[in-house]
Amino acid sequence: MIHKHLRRALFTGVPVAALLAAGLLPATATAADRPPPGERAPSSVQDAKEGRGAALPYVEYEAESGTYKGTLLEADAKRTFGHTNFGSESSGRKSVRLDATGDHVEFTSTASTNSIVVRNSIPDAPGGGGIDATLSLYADGKFVQKLDLSSRHSWLYGNTDDPEGLTNTPRGDARRLFDESHALLASSYPKGTKFRLQRDGGDSASFYVVDLIDLEQVAPPAQKPAECTSITEYGAVPDDGKDDTKALQDAVTADQNGTIACVWIPAGRWRQEQKILTDDPLDRGQYNQVGIRDVTVRGAGMWHSQLYTTTEPQHAGGINHPHEGNFGFDVDHNVKISDIAILGSGRIRGGDGGAEGGVGLNGRFGKGTEISRVWIEHANVGVWVGRDYDNIPALWGPGDGVRFSGMRVRDTYADGINFTNGTRNSTVTDSSFRTTGDDALAVWANRYVKDPAQDIGHDNAFVNNTIQLPWRANGIAVYGGYGNRIENNAIADTANYPGIMLATDHDPLPFSGRTLISGNELFRCGGAFWGEAQEFGAITLFAAGRDIPGVTIQDTDIHDSTYDGIQFKSGGGAVPDVAITDVTIDRSNNGSGILAHGGARGSATLSRVTITGSAEGDVVVEPGSQFRITGGPAG
Repeated sequence: MIHKHLRRALFTGVPVAALLAAGLLPATATAADRPPPGERAPSSVQDAKEGRGAALPYVEYEAESGTYKGTLLEADAKRTFGHTNFGSESSGRKSVRLDATGDHVEFTSTASTNSIVVRNSIPDAPGGGGIDATLSLYADGKFVQKLDLSSRHSWLYGNTDDPEGLTNTPRGDARRLFDESHALLASSYPKGTKFRLQRDGGDSASFYVVDLIDLEQVAPPAQKPAECTSITEYGAVPDDGKDDTKALQDAVTADQNGTIACVWIPAGRWRQEQKILTDDPLDRGQYNQVGIRDVTVRGAGMWHSQLYTTTEPQHAGGINHPHEGNFGFDVDHNVKISDIAILGSGRIRGGDGGAEGGVGLNGRFGKGTEISRVWIEHANVGVWVGRDYDNIPALWGPGDGVRFSGMRVRDTYADGINFTNGTRNSTVTDSSFRTTGDDALAVWANRYVKDPAQDIGHDNAFVNNTIQLPWRANGIAVYGGYGNRIENNAIADTANYPGIMLATDHDPLPFSGRTLISGNELFRCGGAFWGEAQEFGAITLFAAGRDIPGVTIQDTDIHDSTYDGIQFKSGGGAVPDVAITDVTIDRSNNGSGILAHGGARGSATLSRVTITGSAEGDVVVEPGSQFRITGGPAG
């Protein structure tokens, strides 16, 4: 197994330089004290300028920034991905490995808390499928509880960058090494509490890698609104391990039929083994593709009202499409869902014997749909907004005015939230995304619509979101359309692709009008992918075929890029008349501040652009390029 090989390397005469590069030599017991934010370069999404990123209810602590006894794991200079690189897949590109009894990570809280989330990695089982283990939590020196950790949803293997080419069966290199564990604590702890995550004698994994910790003061469960009807009145029983799908579906159907006014999901864990949808009386197609309409579902809070599944989607059977999964909701029109968690059963994106990851929320979405404060985890895709026109043409209609806010999407195998199939006038705001397996946020103006001349994705906005650690693809991407906006987001640690990308691959409908990238802050974005043959900038514009006109990049700060800060990539199309204004680019570690490839075509005008610390030049146009850059960086 991979982890055994790495552990043996410490004792088999591997050159010291190789061990240092892999981050496997012990570090000093105490990390250096962090100076106040004003005295150091911005390094984390929490350092982003005021008004950027989501207003998060938790405080995040990096393991390496506390005190620790263990091994500091760091990425190599190019932050190489896909070769069992713990450092490259870590927040801040650093984490701490606990090998011996007594190894620990310790930090002092800056706010009160009664919950904890730990982003961690423990070994896979020898034959795949993951293991369960515990890690011990202490507060001010007193034992609090054992935290339950699992590797069931991590560890994908293979040397291919094809997402369907990976496997859950151990072989060769591994990626998607981390997962998260979360727990509500029995007590609330005040600001200034010293928390310790420690490997004790009963903590049985052969190693633990601790990346980051979230501490949050979770409010008590909300009370049932008077107008709502609880799923317990339809037979659901919390925390008993039995399938509650029928009760949940019956309550939703009653609301859709006007029998009740609102569906209430009380505090508790509720098992769901079939997606909630509308049974199609005409049985059109092999799988049901009719979502719910005119329904309101409310919960007691995402920490309290949790839907979960134990069956992987491909084994669920029934009327569910295996790709769409057996958990969450199929949404067609005017649906309100708030204050719940949807915890999926996915373990892979696709392939590997037909295995699938499922989708938390999918469907046509229509008008009047609002989704707020929903936690989605372990899905293939968190939310897929839009259906292809040929999925029951009589019911087709784009998402229009759909609103997402306060979302928490974690540990997916593909996208976080994707606006597709003509979605328009829709927003994602004040939401957080971590460890997505494709674009955390995307507009894909695809062609599978009723009228490709008219049904083009447009006027969508991603505003004030925090995105961390996509392990494949982009932080935010726009593929075609017009009037789409990317504003005031904080994006960090993309493993291999840009933090923000505009592109015409995936054969989208054309770009037109204006596309705005404004007020964003990016940390350690970009990377190498596709056999490490392509190097991507923190912001990349890729006219793969069609042109990308009308782009404005403004009021943006780019820190510590793996390759270029802004990159114009070679392609068959052009990127004309890009306006780049009030932008700072600091530390392009293995590339240029701004780079135009030799095959890039188009032009950009720079105004009040500051570039420092570029490894390969501030503004570089490769020989033979038809791209023109005017204005130059500030002196």
